[in-house]
Amino acid sequence: MADDNGEPSDDLVPAILDTAHQYSIQVAFHIQPYKGRDDITVHDNIKYIIDTYGSHGAFYRYKNSMGKSLPLFYIYDSYLTSPEAWAHLLTPNGPHSIRNTPYDGVFIALLVEEGHTHDILAAGFDGMYTYFASNGFSFGSSHQNWKAVKNFCDANNLMFIPSVGPGYIDTSIRPWNNHNTRNRVNGKYYETALQAALTVRPEIVSITSFNEWHEGTQIEKAIPKKTPTRLYFDYLPHQPSLYLELTRRWAEHFIKEKEQWLM
Repeated sequence: MADDNGEPSDDLVPAILDTAHQYSIQVAFHIQPYKGRDDITVHDNIKYIIDTYGSHGAFYRYKNSMGKSLPLFYIYDSYLTSPEAWAHLLTPNGPHSIRNTPYDGVFIALLVEEGHTHDILAAGFDGMYTYFASNGFSFGSSHQNWKAVKNFCDANNLMFIPSVGPGYIDTSIRPWNNHNTRNRVNGKYYETALQAALTVRPEIVSITSFNEWHEGTQIEKAIPKKTPTRLYFDYLPHQPSLYLELTRRWAEHFIKEKEQWLM
């Protein structure tokens, strides 16, 4: 299935998993709000994904505090479905609950507005992520709010997964959205976001994103390129691999920091 902006991607998943496996990377699923998505269709999606791909070596599982390794799913635009409906799926007594079944998992909802924190809790989600790479764009994506969100999550046994990005510019597809452009500042914007994320001691940091060129959030290698309709930003005067190197450096820093937190 696909949302309005994409194409069905199921045919690609085996190749993605096989390639990831070669490089010791694991893959988690990000479920978009396709037409008709609700608690019942997501139940079917989860069952299909786990039955089809759950035994693959690159299928990501998160080890929770109880020592159980469970698949982790990000549910994008989760607020489009009511907390009551999600609770049918995600709370132990829901009418079609997946809790304590072979299809149980770690379900991460999208936090956009401040009020979503209570909705996410009531819905039975396991945590929340912020997705947007533009600091200040939403309550959830604003670095200054992360400490309060983390405190809420800690108090309610939820995971908080802040999302960071290297910059943001989507005016090629949303010409009216110039006010949400965020300059990369030669890597400083990315590092500021990563520092803000680590400050709240999260279990996971998510990066938005690897290759969203039309939103200016790509971190993959970039060289100068111009087409008749587009100028693609590059990383000059730095090397094409600048953001991959920054990602590696901060990932290593994150691992060391986590070891300190657990002492």
